[in-house]
Amino acid sequence: MSDQMGGGRLELSIAWRYLRARSGSRLLSFISVIAIGGVLVGVSALIIIIGVMNGLQNDLREKILIGSPDVRVLTFGDDLKMASWRATLEKVKKQPGVIAAAPFVLAQGGITAGHSYGDGVMLVGIEPQAKTTPNVTSIRQHAIMGDFRFASSDGQQRGVVLGKRIAERLNVFPGDKVMLISIAGVQINSSVGGIIPHFEPYEVTGVFETGMYEYDNSYVYLPIDVARQLAGLGEAVTGLEVRTTNRWKAREVATRIGTTLGFPYRVVDWQEQNSSLFSALKLEKFAMGVILLLIVVVAAFNIVSTLSMVVKDKTREIGILRAMGMRARSIRRIFFAQGMVIGLVGTTFGLLLGIGLSIGLDRAKLIKLEPSVYFIDHLPVTLQVLDVSLIVAASMAIAALATWYPSWQAARLYPVEAIRHE
Repeated sequence: MSDQMGGGRLELSIAWRYLRARSGSRLLSFISVIAIGGVLVGVSALIIIIGVMNGLQNDLREKILIGSPDVRVLTFGDDLKMASWRATLEKVKKQPGVIAAAPFVLAQGGITAGHSYGDGVMLVGIEPQAKTTPNVTSIRQHAIMGDFRFASSDGQQRGVVLGKRIAERLNVFPGDKVMLISIAGVQINSSVGGIIPHFEPYEVTGVFETGMYEYDNSYVYLPIDVARQLAGLGEAVTGLEVRTTNRWKAREVATRIGTTLGFPYRVVDWQEQNSSLFSALKLEKFAMGVILLLIVVVAAFNIVSTLSMVVKDKTREIGILRAMGMRARSIRRIFFAQGMVIGLVGTTFGLLLGIGLSIGLDRAKLIKLEPSVYFIDHLPVTLQVLDVSLIVAASMAIAALATWYPSWQAARLYPVEAIRHE
């Protein structure tokens, strides 16, 4: 045991000596620094980019779920409306994993503030804010002016709450009037042979801001009873929105609700509602990870070239060590240790640099984005322990593989030929 420990210390001592500069100083040689730098850049870049992809995915998910529920219960059919929704609502509320459920109306329409400019909007009918109103989503907590009680000045609940961007474009504030029209339920008038749009005046009673471009730019909330009238649904609603105990188990809850209700109901969870977006983000994260991992692979070639140069330079010394009785296995360990030191130092400093830059980018919000394109206004960075651990493990594994050829090359040298090498 003591011989093995002594041999191990000797191998590490020789490996460290080969890493150092020829001048006898304790500084690493230039080629060793270059090899370490390659690993450092690869690991730090990989950590930052994977953190950015995680941040984008998390930020988008949180913003989407501000106005979108964990689960939606809808119906099949041409009309896409739910007539007997009250009985269905009671069934849904009794399902395990359901915290709250409420009806909603969703329709496309137009809005104008009384001048020539008009815009297309998404009309969302929800129950007015009250102590007994179930908060299926957190949209009511994002009002920056007014609230979601929809209490208009005429004493009736004919108020609307606009997204910040649409309110800015229309230049309206709480107390101003807007005109809404829904394209749902519009039919051709037989007397004139065309479509006669039906406008309804409403009072702006609030403005909300979520940070999600789609919501702030085109969503208009109004009382569900008013929305049903505007959309021509009568007593029906578009569907039910459901909040679950755990959004990551929303799919299980959705499956359970769908099994209980049966046809003609269809139940979709938040991941299915936004499947294309999250699938694209996952694919992009994987692709970026593979591409950036190639930087670490390139750094591994630096390790191979560095160790090969050391083997070529130290051939005579290797021959003397073999002639003195050092085994080929010990020679392999020397160069394996040398490569692992390069990998460990580069990975460690790359880890520290990557984590430091990621935290700085996220907290200072240094990189701004165009919300109309990316849905968010800055580049978020979120680090996950599993991702960072996989990056570190991959870096060390690649560094270990990079030592195989130079170690084998050194171990196969014959003592006499190595000593005679010039």
